[in-house]
Amino acid sequence: MALRYALLGLLSEGPASGYDLAKAFEGELGSYAWQAGYNRIYPELARLTEEGLIEPAGEGVRGRRAYGVTDAGRAELRAWLLAPRKGGAVRNEPVLRLFLLSALDPEDARTVLREIADNSERQLAELGPAMAVDTPVSPGGRLPFGWLAAGYGLRQYRAAHDWATWALGELDKLGELDKLGKPGKPGRRHPEADS
Repeated sequence: MALRYALLGLLSEGPASGYDLAKAFEGELGSYAWQAGYNRIYPELARLTEEGLIEPAGEGVRGRRAYGVTDAGRAELRAWLLAPRKGGAVRNEPVLRLFLLSALDPEDARTVLREIADNSERQLAELGPAMAVDTPVSPGGRLPFGWLAAGYGLRQYRAAHDWATWALGELDKLGELDKLGKPGKPGRRHPEADS
């Protein structure tokens, strides 16, 4: 469902072809927010056209059909952006995997946590330069929400890195307790959790 709003949002910046939209999903948008390929984009463009939310806007580069958002499409995008976020069903595969790490032996679990820390560190290195520049001013005085979204991603990856590093330390402490014959208590609270 969010794909339709991603497409409406991209088209609200200006007309674009399906190819152009797919390229946007191959960039930062797909890396950090939402992934979609041609096989999902083109059927959604057809639905949006049928619903009158977008319309053909001439030919783009290389004779590709360009689409533009209609007033009805802008209104639908606006309503979606302003609507309170629904709780809905929680489906977070990375967190589910973390809940189930006890199915692995301790070294494999540590490998997963190190992978989270390393991946987060790589993402931080990629996003860092984008955030090092002053707030960019877009043509026409548009607000720099892409830059702000990158800041959100930067903080999210920093938190994931810090958490994975902390979790590895906790596993090491529990391993030391096991060696002393004092198993850690499942579900014990970390002192930092109270602060």
